[in-house]
Amino acid sequence: MNKKICVIGSSNIDQFSYISKFPSSGETLIGDSFETGFGGKGANQAVMAGLLGADVYMISCLGNDIFGDSTINNFIENNVNVDHIQRVKVSSGVAPIWVNAKGENKIIVIPGANNEIDANKAKASLQEIENVSYLIGQAEIPMDVNHDVFDYAKQNNITTVFNPAPGKILESTFLKKIDWLIPNENEFQIISGLDVTDENILEFSKTIPCNLLVTQGEQGVLYVENDEIIKFKAPKVDAVDTTGAGDAFVGSFVYGLSKDLKVNDAINLAIDKASLSVTKRGTQSSYSSSE
Repeated sequence: MNKKICVIGSSNIDQFSYISKFPSSGETLIGDSFETGFGGKGANQAVMAGLLGADVYMISCLGNDIFGDSTINNFIENNVNVDHIQRVKVSSGVAPIWVNAKGENKIIVIPGANNEIDANKAKASLQEIENVSYLIGQAEIPMDVNHDVFDYAKQNNITTVFNPAPGKILESTFLKKIDWLIPNENEFQIISGLDVTDENILEFSKTIPCNLLVTQGEQGVLYVENDEIIKFKAPKVDAVDTTGAGDAFVGSFVYGLSKDLKVNDAINLAIDKASLSVTKRGTQSSYSSSE
């Protein structure tokens, strides 16, 4: 029997513009192509776990529009339970994304319905789902909602995983509700106020009451264990589009934990899935279902 994973977070429609280079201020460029796809950090992480076969539930808020309808259908097609999706009378979230020839991206998130998610309904959903083993969250929904829901999770012995993206300083009271904190390099700098060095990561890890993983893109992952840093390398790949790679890592990592993999093995699985995702265009469309 699979352990249940619940993801609370954002769902967006991604709007990709592929260009040779990013425009400078005031500059107009002709792009190469345009595509739309399904995104939102919460949705991405849920879909990645669902594709791998996890028993995963999504708690999110969508508008009563065509974007919301299509997002729900996409969840169903990717093995994500949608019984606890909230709907409101505002537009669903969107995310215009620029991707250059190097596969680098720049993203603007317009939250829309994501800002309307109801914490009380979310906690009721966790109660209704029953026997949830893992809760995953991010910073693309209001942090007061994350506070309430993570507090409920900790009180009910649910292992909590937080991906602080977009990066923001986290209150000490919230850090106490987290079991696994997974920032990338930029997010680590924002949260800690420190540069990404082994010494600084160790120093910061001693100030927080949770496990710490720092993802470094093509450089791999740093994991703090017993006051030591364990470094995990990423395979060399030809990157086409890095959008959503961090979400692929988080969803795969928690899937690995839910299958009782050792932490090191769960990290390596997550690195493999994230690395594979950057070799394809798009966000969720770049994720692979094979373990």
